Amino acid sequence: MKTIVNTKNAPSPVGPYNQAVIVNNMLYTSGQIAIHPANNTLVIDTIEAETHQVMKNIQAILDEANTTFKNVIKASIFITNMDDFTTINKVYASYFNEDTAPARECVAVATLPKNVNIEISVIAHL
Repeated sequence: MKTIVNTKNAPSPVGPYNQAVIVNNMLYTSGQIAIHPANNTLVIDTIEAETHQVMKNIQAILDEANTTFKNVIKASIFITNMDDFTTINKVYASYFNEDTAPARECVAVATLPKNVNIEISVIAHL
């Protein structure tokens, strides 16, 4: 059985998906981009601001599911420019500590939805 997770504190889905799904005490988030949920605008001024907004959106979903970044076990990061990796990594790392950082991959892609520069999804246990 699966439980759908949606919160007004993260961007609403724009297609046939939900923000996250819980199955067997595991949370699977959809990829999050830097849409500010209060006004549906993209936060793409800098890659740092964009990455923070993505992580804030993930935080809102984790909060709604009653879990935290400490319980994230896997992250997938998609970026359009590998030259941004160092900045992205610095922002991303600020949401974890070394003892609780998840497994992850970072993949460069040609384009992302709404022509953003980064998209992240996570898997967490509850």
